[in-house]
Amino acid sequence: MSTCHVTSAAATSSVASIVAGKPLPREHTAQGRVSYNPARLDEAVAEVELVGADGFAAACTAAKAGQQAWADTPAPVRGRTIAAAGRLVEANAERLAALVTREIGKPYAEALGEVREIVDTCDFFIGEGRRLYGQTVPSEMPDKQLLTFREPVGVVAVVTAGNFPVAVPAWYIVPALLCGNAVVWKPAEYAAASAAALYELLSRAGLPEGVLNIVHADGEQTFAGLEKALAAGTVDKIGFTGSSQVGTRIGELAGRHLQSPCLELGGKNPLVVAPDADLDLAVEGALFAGFGSAGQRCTSLGTLIVHESVADDFLARFTAAVDAATIGEPTRQVLYGPLLNRRFAERFEEYLTWIRPHHTVHGHARPGRITAAHPRAGFVGDPDTGLYYHPVVVSGVHPDDRLFLEETFGPLVGVTTYREFDEAVKLANAPGYGLSAAVYTNDAHAAFTFRRRVRAGMISVNNSTSGAEAHLPFGGNGRSGNGSRQSGVWVLDQFTRWQSMNWDYSGRLQKAQMDTAETVADLDYRLS
Repeated sequence: MSTCHVTSAAATSSVASIVAGKPLPREHTAQGRVSYNPARLDEAVAEVELVGADGFAAACTAAKAGQQAWADTPAPVRGRTIAAAGRLVEANAERLAALVTREIGKPYAEALGEVREIVDTCDFFIGEGRRLYGQTVPSEMPDKQLLTFREPVGVVAVVTAGNFPVAVPAWYIVPALLCGNAVVWKPAEYAAASAAALYELLSRAGLPEGVLNIVHADGEQTFAGLEKALAAGTVDKIGFTGSSQVGTRIGELAGRHLQSPCLELGGKNPLVVAPDADLDLAVEGALFAGFGSAGQRCTSLGTLIVHESVADDFLARFTAAVDAATIGEPTRQVLYGPLLNRRFAERFEEYLTWIRPHHTVHGHARPGRITAAHPRAGFVGDPDTGLYYHPVVVSGVHPDDRLFLEETFGPLVGVTTYREFDEAVKLANAPGYGLSAAVYTNDAHAAFTFRRRVRAGMISVNNSTSGAEAHLPFGGNGRSGNGSRQSGVWVLDQFTRWQSMNWDYSGRLQKAQMDTAETVADLDYRLS
């Protein structure tokens, strides 16, 4: 077991090798929080020291002190620092992915893909160091020049969840640093070792002291620390990934200080199967979207909306694919491994109580935790050692069911049917989330109508609801976010502020809209 110490602007991180430690009886200790391998619950991965609100606020103060010098560093030089970070992550990709698998139970192939996403993000933003373009704008008056500039916002407080413990933080940290901001990052306590490893790699890329800071705290102390820092003027932007409920609180807090946070929240992502869909392709996409990462992605499939003419055929194929999927030890070739930790397992068991008598459960007759006494055919490994759960497919879901309306973070997919395309669109929008949505169809008119009328920030056609690329905007609307976007050039608007400048070199005061030159037009002229 490693002990991860709080690292702020004035401290240097010291993270020991991540090795198996003695079992610890609980996730809270006198020192702080322990993360456990969810595939082997008797194996502690890391213990992290937690700070209170004052400690969080102090890190923001220290970051504020170091930010201006970093902003004064030429943007192309900052880009080279991001390039170095990408190379460091790439060189350590296998070790970082293995640590992610060990700490949160994500299958190794997916963990390696997550690490690759950091590299892609760094590669994209290398060039943005030379492309933080402003504009020169013509003036309405002579001998006067108008210009615009992108300036860093200042200190960015980043609070992230642990289901993507390294990729999602990079979505915030990399562009924020590239733009000249200082960052205070609060990762999930149950993914502390992964966070510490990413911090180590980024901090060794040549960042000056105080520019990137990592602070471990629980949710309430983080919120209280943000309140203190905002009141003191030491936080200029909040980036938050997590639940819609907490995101609402963050949005209210930022709004009181006239700030607009970058919020990436939950999802109830629909996947529509049209009557002309390639059903085998749709089954493959739904299987990955619904059960990849054990359904613990914000973009995981929530509800399948299937045309009634193909519903029986599709459901038979889909449930057969779910039954045949390999589940188990995340270091093996599996569709998914354990849930993230005990807290998420307990919450998932609550979601299972939302199954009502009018629903039909497909697959295992008694959904719940996989154990030797409650087995799954083809399970890989020892189920009793980890937080493994049966995949659940529930048909007969109604639009007023909690299973339809609320995010169910875990391996559970609801199924409902539709007759007319307008009904499918209405069902897709009904829960009020707006992160990701997919449609399987070969009808271009249907695909583009779906794109125009579904309120999700990301639309997939003949692909799953999950999957992001570093050069496209990522983010949601409604209960999924406040319209802010991550990734690509669009995220630059989150971490820079526009500044305009007018330079009058005429030698006299020229007043806009008053001293402008005019041409004279004969607007009464008509052709003979």
